[in-house]
Amino acid sequence: MANNTAYGLPPLPAYTLTPRPPMIAGVPDPLVQLSAPVIAYWVVSLFFHTLDTYDLCSKYRLHTPAEVLMRNHVTKRDVARDVILQQVIQTISGLALAYFDPVETIGREEYDVAVWAQRLRLLQRALPRTLSLVGVDALGLGLELQKSHPMVAGAVSGGFYHFPGFAPWELYVAKAIYWAVIPFIQFVIAILIVDTWQYFLHRAMHMNKFLYATLHSRHHRLYVPYAFGALYNHPLEGFLLDTLGAGLAYLATGMTLRQGLWFFTFSTIKTVDDHCGYSFPWDPLQHITSNNAAYHDIHHQSWGIKTNFSQPFFTFWDRLLGTRWAGGDVSSRYERARIAAQKRFDADSASHSEQDISTHGPLPDAQQNGGVRTLEDERWEDPEVKQNIRRSPRKMSGFDTKSLSDRVAGSLRGRSTPILHTDGVN
Repeated sequence: MANNTAYGLPPLPAYTLTPRPPMIAGVPDPLVQLSAPVIAYWVVSLFFHTLDTYDLCSKYRLHTPAEVLMRNHVTKRDVARDVILQQVIQTISGLALAYFDPVETIGREEYDVAVWAQRLRLLQRALPRTLSLVGVDALGLGLELQKSHPMVAGAVSGGFYHFPGFAPWELYVAKAIYWAVIPFIQFVIAILIVDTWQYFLHRAMHMNKFLYATLHSRHHRLYVPYAFGALYNHPLEGFLLDTLGAGLAYLATGMTLRQGLWFFTFSTIKTVDDHCGYSFPWDPLQHITSNNAAYHDIHHQSWGIKTNFSQPFFTFWDRLLGTRWAGGDVSSRYERARIAAQKRFDADSASHSEQDISTHGPLPDAQQNGGVRTLEDERWEDPEVKQNIRRSPRKMSGFDTKSLSDRVAGSLRGRSTPILHTDGVN
């Protein structure tokens, strides 16, 4: 940007560009950027896996351990394998992109801040004329304020100060714009791009039978989502939905490598949290946006699979296009699934009693074969279970399935009323 001396603007400082030093000595920033989301994925997943394994925070679980064993159609080993494959593809794609990117440099930060300060000065040039439209004498007001408030006087007079260079407030605001406002806007735009990309592609994979059968049906082998299954996808779907969508948002917003690191990592953590299977009242990620584990869990159920397509941040596309769950209270549906899973678990436990199976131990049919004995669309939720929905079933691993539905429903209702009830649903 030119100094624009015709407007009496302070000059811009000179600068010299140098390569940006790496965040971690000896490790290139692109590699750190690509590694951070992978590390975050498994660290956060391990936290939730620990809760599952030791049956901690059971009152906040959306599903019982019996449901995890009996309803899912894929083993955890296969899930972990496919997630790692997707992360390998994601890392290779990122390295290929980084190969063609120019080396990031530093040294012109003060110059860019001064550019914004000049823009603020130009806006002040328009103040006298603007104030005159409402009958205010800007020059006279400036003279009155000169002694008591010299900075205000200079601003209302059109940005004319009794000292050279920029006013302190101009530099302060310019720094705030450069270091905070612009990155925040980039972050928000990137979120909107990812949400839009994922909504329409995700919805298309449900509406198109070929895409669903070929690609997306793999993800829906998890009727009961858990944290490290968040990126369990067909490799091609994982590339299109997650890797390409986030990459486009990163490129379109012009983020730096370090901005991209935070964006990719935050998006990854949010995706894991949406599949964690817990409805925590104190989890900020389940409250700062309208999307959360309870909202997305409905999409993983056979009766809600054609709703709640939005992910991973906001739900505005579901609201605008009428695909948000509007079927009313879901607590009875969840209760049926819990009772049916417990009934099936008890039957399998009885048939393998000689193996002394514990509630967290392996079930040859359910766990090793990925729940293949469950039927498509969970037809094992038989009429008898529906008839006895209010009976008091036995406890399992800290769960009282009679009261669990009320606890979870209450938790969800307090945070996201439209999910559970027709009240307030657009």
